[in-house]
Amino acid sequence: MGQILEKFQGKEWRERQIQKIADKIFDHFKNEQGRANLTFEDLYIAVLLLFNDINKRLPGPHFDPPSKEQVRALMQECDINLDGELDREEFVIFMKHLTKDTFITVSQGLIITLAVAPTVALLTKRTTEGVPGVGKVVQKLPNTVYASLVTLAIVLFQKAAEGKE
Repeated sequence: MGQILEKFQGKEWRERQIQKIADKIFDHFKNEQGRANLTFEDLYIAVLLLFNDINKRLPGPHFDPPSKEQVRALMQECDINLDGELDREEFVIFMKHLTKDTFITVSQGLIITLAVAPTVALLTKRTTEGVPGVGKVVQKLPNTVYASLVTLAIVLFQKAAEGKE
């Protein structure tokens, strides 16, 4: 639960995560290619690797990577020294621009799941009173347990729906 709450700390958490990802990817290409900067080809492969990791690790919908043209345009925008390559600082700026919408979408999904679902569960708990068999069991459950169960059911439902897409 602490990791989830840390994600709601906002911009600072996002900045740290982007910095970690950017450093990891930049170091991978620096060590493999033996160069200090990333060319367009390196950068596009890095973008594909990044979106592969995002789709594997972050909850929410599948995120398609940008096209080569979009990457090239963003690269030119982030290439401050105009040398046609991105150094580490320029690459971090590039990553921030590239992942901004992704983090917003994931954050909104987490907020809905972790804040709205328990609230709705508690509001609807009284409606189960009239359901034979189930109503008495639900009423005996503490509110926290009931809200957790409903939230878990919603998360499982979301996962199942993502798997079908």
